[in-house]
Amino acid sequence: MTSLLLIAAAYLLGSLSSAILVAHAMGLPDPRTQGSGNPGATNMLRIAGKKAAALTLAGDFLKGLLPLLAGHLLGVSTLTLALAGLAAFLGHLYPVFFGFRGGKGVATALGVQFGLHWLIGLSVALLWLAVAKVGRISSLAALTSMALAPGVVWLVWPDRNLVAMQLVITVLLFWRHRSNIQNLLAGREGRIGERD
Repeated sequence: MTSLLLIAAAYLLGSLSSAILVAHAMGLPDPRTQGSGNPGATNMLRIAGKKAAALTLAGDFLKGLLPLLAGHLLGVSTLTLALAGLAAFLGHLYPVFFGFRGGKGVATALGVQFGLHWLIGLSVALLWLAVAKVGRISSLAALTSMALAPGVVWLVWPDRNLVAMQLVITVLLFWRHRSNIQNLLAGREGRIGERD
């Protein structure tokens, strides 16, 4: 029962769209109708500035982090940890509270990774930062770091449930970034800090 409640709570927490809540609190339009249409930190940076983006990033990150920390405190199995992490991620992508129209999941995935083990999260975050610093393209940094994330999980905590969870998250994240991938291939992808 504890495991089921944790997984359900993780999905519901993930379903709280930080971008939409921040936009509402700041008197801004729904981010799904502005810029790229994605309710995430990068789009909030483009349409509303650094403060809105930082709040969105923090909220999305915590949605992934908190269920995993709770799982550690409760002493659940790695299978339950994996399902809770996946549930939080799916909640962000397909939020029940916002018509199942969610974001692309990078910050929430990073929260899950930090929640699993600080070294996993730190490694993926450093990979993101390195690619972002060189390429100045958020989606490229996200895709590169998440492509390498299953290997990071395997190196730090070689548990098949956790590696499988990260593989599913990576595949879903690539699927959600398919338009970004097309733009990258065509040389049209926006750079960090650019406004539409």
